[in-house]
Amino acid sequence: MIQRIQSVYLVVVTILMASIFFYPYAELLADNGQVFIFQFNGLAFLEEDSIYSLTVPPIILLSIIVLISFSSIFFYKKRILQMRINLINIFLMIGYLGLNYYYIQSFTNQLNGVVSYKITVVFPFVSAVLTYLAIRAIGKDEALIRSMDRIR
Repeated sequence: MIQRIQSVYLVVVTILMASIFFYPYAELLADNGQVFIFQFNGLAFLEEDSIYSLTVPPIILLSIIVLISFSSIFFYKKRILQMRINLINIFLMIGYLGLNYYYIQSFTNQLNGVVSYKITVVFPFVSAVLTYLAIRAIGKDEALIRSMDRIR
């Protein structure tokens, strides 16, 4: 069961969400000309490696999302549990999107700046869609197995 399509979906979700750890989420141009980068761990200066403001909740939430999406691959024998865990993960991804939007808007208002989003902004949304597709595939497997049990 580990070679099923839902496993591929969940591996892609894990890769997409883990890539947020390595790529910037948005750039913020302050009114004084400084350029900041919003990453998974907060707002940092572009030229320096120092953190301007650390944001802990997105770090924790992103770590939980990656851990859940990777570990749910191995619950292939407990399909109902796997579907529930993935549904929770979808809500966490949506919460992560909202939390990042809140922090970016907060920093934009504090610095009177202009924000430009990167491609990594869509990764949680794409991951939520892929997780939904995985849930549908798991549901089809569960229906197939239940129909086989009825025939016996």
